Amino acid sequence: MPLEAVEARRLYRQVADQLRSLIDSGEYAVGSRLPTERELAEQLRISRPTVREALIALEVEGRVRIRVGSGIYVTEPADAAPALPAAGIEGPFELLRAREFLESAIAEQAARVATKDDIARINASLVAMENVEHPGEASMVHDRAFHVAIAGSLGNAVLVRVVGELFDQRLNPYFAQLAHYFESPGTWRTALDEHCAVRDAIAAHDPDTAREAMRKHLARSQERFAQNFGAETAAGSPAERGRVARTPAKPAKPKRAKTQAKSGGVRRR
Repeated sequence: MPLEAVEARRLYRQVADQLRSLIDSGEYAVGSRLPTERELAEQLRISRPTVREALIALEVEGRVRIRVGSGIYVTEPADAAPALPAAGIEGPFELLRAREFLESAIAEQAARVATKDDIARINASLVAMENVEHPGEASMVHDRAFHVAIAGSLGNAVLVRVVGELFDQRLNPYFAQLAHYFESPGTWRTALDEHCAVRDAIAAHDPDTAREAMRKHLARSQERFAQNFGAETAAGSPAERGRVARTPAKPAKPKRAKTQAKSGGVRRR
């Protein structure tokens, strides 16, 4: 009997698999409401972001429907379900945490070495961000250009590629579904303000401030995606809330800033 490759499954996939099994076994009937994120996190002894990644994965698969302000409901699977994303796909919060760690260090070094031309490229991406509608494909192009331009100031092609590839993970269906709930013109303006703070620190050649500004930007991105779905008190009956607890998963060991284009960049007042 040939050996099969062993895959170290991501925790959110394990949670999604367990919830899917409970649904398939009839523990949660079509139309019933799952426990809240908070309750699932407590019962499974994992973080709420991991629970959210699992629920988003199930929604992409068509197994649940998230109704903001009401709860998470089991849905009837479509007869012709779409092809599921690859099992190895990264979770949105996992990606943002990786970016927070890496890009904070890059911004710190950029503040030390960025030239006038580098800062001009960063400014150009901010001007483009200021004049694009969000959400939309064009806004993502300019957002990506901002982060890649900062990495490019270090003169290291590997870092440019890594930053670009990490950003491109936003195109995966899980990230897109999560963004559907929480991204808006308002969050875009907030992100633009945060970008300007990073640019200002790099232009001032202030490494500590640049590092902290980038860290805050990506940490706040996580906070925006972790906002409550608005159903923390919308759990089902006590019997329903106890179902997942019987099969626990094993824990793994805006106010718009006033900006204007000037000298090739967006200026903060």
